[in-house]
Amino acid sequence: MSHTTVVPLRQPDEADDPLTAVLRSGARRLLAQAIEAEAEAFLAAMKGVALPDGRERLVRHGHGPERQVQTGIGPVAVRRVKLRDRGTSAAAERIRFTSSILPRWARRTASLDALLPVLYLRGVSMGDFQEALGALLGKDAPNLSPSVVARLRGEWEADHARWQRRDLSARRYVYLWADGVYLQARMEPQAECMLVLIGATPEGRKELVGFQVGLRESTQSWRELLVDLKARGLAIAPELATGDGALGFWKALEEVWPTTRHQRCTVHKTANVLDKVPKSVQPAAKADLREVWMAPDRATAEAAIATFAEKYGAKYQKAAACLTKDRNALLTFYDFPAEHWDHLRTSNPIESVFATVRHRTVRTKGALSQDTARLMVFKLVMAAAKT
Repeated sequence: MSHTTVVPLRQPDEADDPLTAVLRSGARRLLAQAIEAEAEAFLAAMKGVALPDGRERLVRHGHGPERQVQTGIGPVAVRRVKLRDRGTSAAAERIRFTSSILPRWARRTASLDALLPVLYLRGVSMGDFQEALGALLGKDAPNLSPSVVARLRGEWEADHARWQRRDLSARRYVYLWADGVYLQARMEPQAECMLVLIGATPEGRKELVGFQVGLRESTQSWRELLVDLKARGLAIAPELATGDGALGFWKALEEVWPTTRHQRCTVHKTANVLDKVPKSVQPAAKADLREVWMAPDRATAEAAIATFAEKYGAKYQKAAACLTKDRNALLTFYDFPAEHWDHLRTSNPIESVFATVRHRTVRTKGALSQDTARLMVFKLVMAAAKT
């Protein structure tokens, strides 16, 4: 008996689902009205273009054949408006009307295109797409065959390639978060992970800045990523970078952008310190560390660090040293606006994005290839940036 993670759902085109039938009927009417309005607007804009005898050059020419467009509520039947240019037979000079609502070869809505990478990211394998989409969108899902899905994956690859080559000369990031994310233990080779950089613009928007497969502790891996960003125009150094102290990122950052200040992730530091005390002591030590990170100002935080060192140093010297050795880098965030502190203290902007995909990929059958993992990172973070 074959195993599947797909849960059978009610088919959207079943007769005993009147609400979906009403929605689909309304969607069909609205879509037809929108397509007609778009064509009429194009005709109105071209009204001044006439033939030598004064007749209008561009006229309506009926409709294209009816076709099914897959949507979030199942297939909706639509027809494309056709316009005819009576002025010339030369293809290079012909006036063409292309609907932005219903492109000539469209078989899916844009929202459905967005659904496909989400399914892919959330553990539905390429071979299960047809069954999953059939359950969601109706019997057979005729325009979503495995070959179509494979072509879509090719489109994602092309999107990723364009993004990797994009010009960054007009971009500026005030803050930068860095982390090395292990998506799956079976990803080969085992020592490699995704090196991820997320930046915040002066307007406060977080964006995926760059990522590549590499070694988390490797200065060279991070250097390659940073040098590539700088070569594509990212010349202005970020004011602050946040990340785990174990990253090879910091040395590479000093070489590429020496003026960028360092902020150690307090979540990683908390875990490192607690690892050096017995479990029975960890709850109290964690509460004392929180007094450092949540202090209202730098002076209070400095005092809390001194108190922690005095309280635990005699018996747990390694724990106290782990905290005090990065004292300055742990408190850099106090030099920036207080409303930014919650964001700057930790690398959570990266961790929160990858929590779902890490959870799902653990359950994916077979090893996760680097190519697949790279696409997953790209699609997940780009989708998150739009929310």
